Amino acid sequence: MTRLTAHINLRLIGRAILWAALLTGVFMTVFPFFWSLLMATHDRTTMFSSGLNLSLGDQLIANYARLLDTMDFWVGMLNSFSVSIIGTIASLLFCSMCGYALAVYQFRGRNVLFGMMICSMMLPPILTLIPYYMVIDAIGLTNTHLAVWLPFSINPFGIFLIRQYVVASVPRDLLEAAKLDGASAFRTYWSVVLPLLRPGLATLAIVQFVFLWNNFLQPLVVLTSSEKMVITQMLRSVQGIPNTPWGALMLGTFISILPLVGIYMAASRQMISGLTSGAVKN
Repeated sequence: MTRLTAHINLRLIGRAILWAALLTGVFMTVFPFFWSLLMATHDRTTMFSSGLNLSLGDQLIANYARLLDTMDFWVGMLNSFSVSIIGTIASLLFCSMCGYALAVYQFRGRNVLFGMMICSMMLPPILTLIPYYMVIDAIGLTNTHLAVWLPFSINPFGIFLIRQYVVASVPRDLLEAAKLDGASAFRTYWSVVLPLLRPGLATLAIVQFVFLWNNFLQPLVVLTSSEKMVITQMLRSVQGIPNTPWGALMLGTFISILPLVGIYMAASRQMISGLTSGAVKN
């Protein structure tokens, strides 16, 4: 009886530690969003007052007006939406085609090509910044949104993700049946395979949209005019002016986060399904 009681106590302690760790993680994740919203209701004087101020301020409307006076905020949001949506759609198309081809078709050099692609994922993005600008400038795409999303429409992570998903979730018998029915290679991909890839495509869509929305270095290098700037550039440019309106900046940062939260909530179930596909064998 004593041994059983000790075992139950150990399980309760372990569960309590697990819940404490999970709640700590949730707090560390949610607090920055809460803090940015809280600081959006203050101005410079109350924001930098001594002590930790967790009370709501009365400067929300004034900060919104300062935000619009300081930058073309909604133009930057529209530019970010344009870059992120178009780039994500292009990435879903191209990465799914490449991943499907690498998973299904046998051709010389396939494994070498796949290995080189995987190795390229280990390169820090900062190392490719100068070659990236040189190529964009050489082909005349400077100060265009095309230069921001096109180089990332085919990326190694997306190809790898779709390839693994095809291997784990698309039966070869189904592909053979489509071939026997007279379907062409593209018809098989478009009508048979692509509907089965929805969880994997949802995962890739979230990852790609978040990457393009948060991308800062590449737009900073190639976008020069204010009407072309994405929201990350605009928010960063405000930090260089005298008497930076930090309350307005925090409000703009909080608003710019909302699309990422929305797309994750809309596609999180498909994303989890895509990440766990193939983990359990039937």
